[in-house]
Amino acid sequence: MKKFAALLMAAIVTFSLSTSAFAASVASNGKIICIDPGHQAKANTAPEPIAPGSAITKAKVAAGTHGAWSGLTEAQLNLQVSLKLQSVLTARGYTVIMTRTSDDVNISNAERAQIANNAKADAFIRIHANGVNSSAVSGVLALAPSTANPYCAGIAPASQLLSSCIVNGQTAATGQKNKGVSQSDTMSGINWSQVPVSILELGFMTNPTEDLNMANGDYQTLMATGIANGIDQYFASLAAGTAAN
Repeated sequence: MKKFAALLMAAIVTFSLSTSAFAASVASNGKIICIDPGHQAKANTAPEPIAPGSAITKAKVAAGTHGAWSGLTEAQLNLQVSLKLQSVLTARGYTVIMTRTSDDVNISNAERAQIANNAKADAFIRIHANGVNSSAVSGVLALAPSTANPYCAGIAPASQLLSSCIVNGQTAATGQKNKGVSQSDTMSGINWSQVPVSILELGFMTNPTEDLNMANGDYQTLMATGIANGIDQYFASLAAGTAAN
């Protein structure tokens, strides 16, 4: 824990540095990134366990939120940004696995995590967008498991570091409010994961400014580039920590 706490602080302090060196350093390292564009065209309310062996269940895939100003569903936005992120990461030398490339699928949250597990992904990025009952709330946040998670505590420190890096990356690129990292042990897509995982909430579709910004193609590219910078930072932080030992 002390090692990852130190890495987390180092990532925050150094994130303002140029990421071009990080991109170059990982260009041919063979890292595998699994991207999960959250939700799908139609919700699947059938229950599934929130974790392997759990008696607690949740809907396989919730409906998600939507943009009152953009007219986009969350599933559509998530996929648009995820495909741009795929392009950016591929150009930097990563191997990218997509859980979906269309909205017309039926893939549960547990099944999405299994895709990342089966690929032996080095990072599992779950792209989502937020929605609340206030149009004033805005900003970027990420969710990661806690170290007390009964299902995947072993990946919690790395997941928290990954989450911090990608939130920092996106907000540095876009200027959005940085709402940091929250810990959650109730998300099926986290609990079924065996690899470092983060749920990234891109912004609030219930905020008019963020909703319209996130629907813009150029802004989506900006977000994707920032997220990729954060992924670069994550692996650079891990490498620095390994070298220090």
